[in-house]
Amino acid sequence: MAESRHVVLDTAFGSGEEFLATLARHAAASTPGDAGPLHYLALVPRIPAWAALTALADAVPALAQQWPLDVPGLHRLHLAQERVTLDLLAGPVEAWLPEIVARVDEFILPAPLDQIRALQRLAAPAATLRIHQPDETAVRNLRAAGFSAAGDASAGWQHFAYTSRKPQPPRAPAPERRAIVIGAGVAGSAACERLAARGWQVTLIERHSAPAQEASGNVAGIFMPLLSKDDNIPTRLARAAYLYAQRAWQHLGGIGPHAPGPDADANSGPAAAGAGRPAAIRGHQCGVLQLARDAEHAQVQQDVVDTWRYPEQYVRWLDAQQAGAMLGAPTPYGAWHFPRGGWATPATACRAMLHACGDKLQRVFHTEALRIERAAADDGGEWRVLDAGGQVLASAPTVILANGAGATALAQASELPLYTMRGQVTHLREGEFPSLNLVVCREAYMTPLVDGTICVGATYDKSEDRALWQSSQDENLQRAGEILGAAALQAAQRAPLRGRVGFRTMAPDRLPLVGALPDGGAGGRAERLRELARHPGLYTLLGYASRGIIWAPLAAEILACQLEDEPLPIEATLAAALDPGRFLLKQRRKL
Repeated sequence: MAESRHVVLDTAFGSGEEFLATLARHAAASTPGDAGPLHYLALVPRIPAWAALTALADAVPALAQQWPLDVPGLHRLHLAQERVTLDLLAGPVEAWLPEIVARVDEFILPAPLDQIRALQRLAAPAATLRIHQPDETAVRNLRAAGFSAAGDASAGWQHFAYTSRKPQPPRAPAPERRAIVIGAGVAGSAACERLAARGWQVTLIERHSAPAQEASGNVAGIFMPLLSKDDNIPTRLARAAYLYAQRAWQHLGGIGPHAPGPDADANSGPAAAGAGRPAAIRGHQCGVLQLARDAEHAQVQQDVVDTWRYPEQYVRWLDAQQAGAMLGAPTPYGAWHFPRGGWATPATACRAMLHACGDKLQRVFHTEALRIERAAADDGGEWRVLDAGGQVLASAPTVILANGAGATALAQASELPLYTMRGQVTHLREGEFPSLNLVVCREAYMTPLVDGTICVGATYDKSEDRALWQSSQDENLQRAGEILGAAALQAAQRAPLRGRVGFRTMAPDRLPLVGALPDGGAGGRAERLRELARHPGLYTLLGYASRGIIWAPLAAEILACQLEDEPLPIEATLAAALDPGRFLLKQRRKL
């Protein structure tokens, strides 16, 4: 039976006093370990400096390593084996309240709030509310929103209970925590880890004999955020994914250049970190230097940094001289420098995530899922996954498609507008190319030495050919030469044809598909995403394009929260931008 999660919304986090008090009440509510999970949503105008939160630092030192940078958005922090989750929602209160996706059991209003009526949408049945020194207008607005006074005021706090005649419906029954995940790349591996962390039993089906054999099999994946002058939806999503991924890797055992390689024994991983292995995921936060394409782009880069005033740990603007000094070669324009960006080997991330599942995971490898069908209600109503011979590989109430373009071979997902682009990465040996201390990118990206290999790439080709092309290697090296100079190009051109070909799966808007799969055969007009019919128990984690290494942890967390009816780790607007039904909705609106 699922535990009852207690969700708290604090509209003025301040220095964390109410959070600490809530933690103390939660710990005292029952025997340690027996209390249900606590989920605390805290609104802050901006992320406070950790050094200023002395009481919080003394009481919860585990927060120090994952305390977020002062950038906008929702920052999810996990504590005590995820028994406690703290969401810091940075930005104006009036902007956040319509964007929160949660069912709140307890409201804490330490400071005046003009948008009291907006709380009604979030209130779970029998929700409680505490407000500090409310005036008559606040009390009147609370009553209008369905809250009634409950008990006497104490220490300036007045208590209310949600007694609206039209409350939210009760929470849906907890799902049966059994799922099938199809695909063992970063998308599927992250799904397994996020579900197993919540107690789900997961069967992972993969057509290869090991994880990360397709798009997730590159030597090095680059992780960095996006920036834009208008802070648009792709920028906000990429920022959330980039920051969440780094905290997720930390929980798995960290990222470092001396972690076990992708071909290490599948049973070695985070548990072995203390035996001379300081990290679970091979990679390095060496920084990423994104060079401007031309003078106009350089001005845009500088304007973005000046406009948003991001902390220097997130991004710095460098002029041409500073960028050239960091690059080790002259460059005509400036650059963005992302100090906490870098590279990681996706296969090691997959292995770490699957290792973290423990006995909650069953692997069915070297077997391809070619058909899925749903049993009749009188036969259990579960989804069954079948192979080419019609043999049932696994059955469960929930199926998650995380197999890239392979998902469209399944009838239920055949209408998803996914396509692939061939990407060839060139592999160079030490001495064939200048050694870099950080990742450099413009039209191409270049990595430092990774296990004796420098990666340069990657092409975008409309082809399904898996063979290495000399023309693609020449293209990669030409772009690299434009960054590092003719001498670097001449040396690299003598290198033999080496590299790897992978296929990125993407949607027309280049954003992933995260959530319940729409049922295109159901027909009917729809004006909103919630009006679209869905295949019950069928979900997707698809279309990660070139950013799967950072998309995977956040997308899996979003889907797990949807399955468990937990607060989402991103804004409602961003979740809608990832909904797999967004393309079908556009079609239906035209009917």
